[in-house]
Amino acid sequence: MSLPYQPGSPHASGHAVFGAPAPQLAVDPVHAGHAVWTLPTGQTPIQHTPRSTGLVLSIIGISVLGFVFLAVLVYLLIGLGPVTLVVCGVVALIPLSIVLLTIRWIDRWEPEPRGALWFAFLWGAAASVAIALLVGLGVQLAVYYATEGQGGVGDFFSAVIQAPLVEEGAKGLGVLILFFVLRRHFDGPVDGLVYGATVAAGFAFTENILYFGSSLIESGGIGLGFTFFLRGIMSPFAHVMFTACTGVALGFASQRRGWLPGVGFFVVGLVPAVLLHALWNGSSYVVEGLGGFFIVYALVQVPLFALAIVAVVHLRKREADLTRLRLGEYAAVGWFTPDEVAMLSTGAGRRQARAWAAAQSGDRGRTMREFTRDATRLAFARQRVVTGRDQIGGQRDEAQLLRAVAGARGRLLGQS
Repeated sequence: MSLPYQPGSPHASGHAVFGAPAPQLAVDPVHAGHAVWTLPTGQTPIQHTPRSTGLVLSIIGISVLGFVFLAVLVYLLIGLGPVTLVVCGVVALIPLSIVLLTIRWIDRWEPEPRGALWFAFLWGAAASVAIALLVGLGVQLAVYYATEGQGGVGDFFSAVIQAPLVEEGAKGLGVLILFFVLRRHFDGPVDGLVYGATVAAGFAFTENILYFGSSLIESGGIGLGFTFFLRGIMSPFAHVMFTACTGVALGFASQRRGWLPGVGFFVVGLVPAVLLHALWNGSSYVVEGLGGFFIVYALVQVPLFALAIVAVVHLRKREADLTRLRLGEYAAVGWFTPDEVAMLSTGAGRRQARAWAAAQSGDRGRTMREFTRDATRLAFARQRVVTGRDQIGGQRDEAQLLRAVAGARGRLLGQS
């Protein structure tokens, strides 16, 4: 088993990559005969997530958002009534489940901390909704007093201009907070997409309850069913695609040095988010009836959704390629075997390794999952060092993760 990584050890050697120090040499290099998993003959190669998500985020942030969410629920309770709120809340769980399962699939390669995801969801479901409601009320009051009660905010202005600007700004603010607070867990566009999508999922959940409740009160079960079909079946990913633009932009900003790029990329990502939101809302003023909706859906929503799928697949492939590249550097100095790098850098390899570990005696299944998660995070920690972003703890994380990988290796091999 490899000894724990010692920062600054005289064993360190090799050429720097892009000016970064070479990976620490393993004091006791692993050999193919001691691999925790070996590629089965004739088969194609196929996270311990740090528990702390930041004291401010996990304790203060989530607690405050919890109270805000309760306030939003009280607002919905007053407006809809208890029975309608419960019924529509249950119905709103259906599209929410679809979206969250998709986000979980996207986030499988290098999962984000659960506390951060809870913060993102509550920000969307509570803070974003509260901001949108308060700003909307403020705009209405301002217009009312400016016109001495003779004018109001038109439906077109509210839907096509006010809502996209306010809602995307409010949702994006939550992703920006995560960008600044959790730089160690904000490694690239996939992470930004996951955080943005989770914020959007929370917002859509609360908004769906409001829309479903209004339809149920005004038109009964038929109205609820029709609204559920349009929002819950035909367009559950609408808000996700809007806010994902902001998240992905911040993900690219996370790969640059310093904090200032976050603000610039936030604005850049907010532009397509607002425009797509405005396009989606404004389409109802261009076409009429259900037939018009399907035309717009086929011409706009379907191509955008297909493009989003292609982008997600491409970004996930980039994560796998980065994992292979960085773990290959550790393999060159004795921390991994070639078979392990092949396993850790492909989805099929990970599934085969988990199946193998689950079939062994003891608790090797859980240990293999920890080994995989730690190794993946190690690759991303190394990437931060290589790209000059070590000020956010790259070398410290590298040391901790190498010790964790060595410990998991020992348990898998029955040496500890």
